[in-house]
Amino acid sequence: MPTESMEDYLKAIYILQQSQEFARTGDVGQMLGHKSSSVTEMFQKMAEQGYVIYKKYEGVQLTEKGREAAMAILERHAVLRDFLKILGLEEDIAEEDACGLEHHLHEETLKRLTEFVEFVQDSPREPRWLEHFREYYEHNKRPECRN
Repeated sequence: MPTESMEDYLKAIYILQQSQEFARTGDVGQMLGHKSSSVTEMFQKMAEQGYVIYKKYEGVQLTEKGREAAMAILERHAVLRDFLKILGLEEDIAEEDACGLEHHLHEETLKRLTEFVEFVQDSPREPRWLEHFREYYEHNKRPECRN
């Protein structure tokens, strides 16, 4: 299993590789706010563990193992972001909090959240209970029963 830090790198590399063949040290460093020497060191560790192919002076490319891990991380992030948005949080807050939460969820919790988000998103229209929650949150009181 990749470490929390490696997960951040995998996500950054995956995003960068959508527009370029190699994820370069400087680009990843800028994206994550790390120095080039730290990025190079992490690239080497990730290569040893089979997540990337590291080419000095060119950067890295994800292996199949790295690509699968990155996609799983991005999916986890999306579920968390969408869940937080369902709760009514603004996009930027949901995005920021999803970044922190994505590393710390039990697999069963993530599975349940994924099912919940899919259930809400597949609902034909906004469910009444969600309207009730928003009313409760905005007015700090339970809505009156409606039949």
